[in-house]
Amino acid sequence: MSETVTIRARVNAPVSRVHRALTSPDELGTWLAEHVAVDLPDRYQFWGRHTPDGDAPHQEVQHADDTTLRFTWHVGGEATTVEFALAAEGDGDTTIVSVSQSHFPGWAAAVSEQGVLGALYTYWCLALANLVEHVDGRPLTPRADFTTSDLRASVEIAGSREAVYRALSDADEYSRWFGAKIDIEPWEGGRVAMGGFDANPEPGKVVDLVENERMTIDWGGGLATAWELAESGGKTRLTFVQSGFMDGRPPYAAWTGWLSGVAELRRYVELGSAWTPIWLQAEMPGAPEGMLTGG
Repeated sequence: MSETVTIRARVNAPVSRVHRALTSPDELGTWLAEHVAVDLPDRYQFWGRHTPDGDAPHQEVQHADDTTLRFTWHVGGEATTVEFALAAEGDGDTTIVSVSQSHFPGWAAAVSEQGVLGALYTYWCLALANLVEHVDGRPLTPRADFTTSDLRASVEIAGSREAVYRALSDADEYSRWFGAKIDIEPWEGGRVAMGGFDANPEPGKVVDLVENERMTIDWGGGLATAWELAESGGKTRLTFVQSGFMDGRPPYAAWTGWLSGVAELRRYVELGSAWTPIWLQAEMPGAPEGMLTGG
């Protein structure tokens, strides 16, 4: 049974600015998709390698005004419904942007990578993270390429290797910026569990770790996540790779989840005590209680 998932983020800009970023073809081509075609209220389409089922445009507008955009998106063999909603917060200098997507197959299907519909939650998390970065004038996080099985990306973080390593290996820090609970034993042979050890009977295993330099986690079945840190002109370059999956079945849900998390990791390290999470509490059907930690 499919349900609707809703994700919310805070943008430090008024509604009119966020609406422009959401509807301007030039801006959409920067943070959302490889190809866009927009002529509202009649047309709102995006496609290309950064879009699931992006071989051609598959969207049809249902409604558009100054605060709402709703369209049908034919993806994963279903006529899904997507809705963006913008709401001013406080004195109007910030905006709460939410995106809802119908036909979400539930938490269990998403984590087991059962088709493209299960990847839409993390796809929209990455899109919203880059919308926030775009409006803030910050470097974007690499977008997922749904046409390749080479799941590798790098970003530069304006912080020390020690600070980035700590954020990636300390369970409390990781849970703060990632927006989901995680338990980590940061040593070779240690366990790693999304949702925490109590909620996850099949945790991953740390198979390689060098303090302030790298970590590799084996999730079972050959699937592995690895990240490595290197000094880069006074900054820290983070390179991360997902590997070990069956050819033709890349774990795009996990990959876009990682990428969306990296956007918040950079903010967490770079802004220090001034950091506040962009995420508000999401609505994800079937997610274990306490799993999502958004504010």
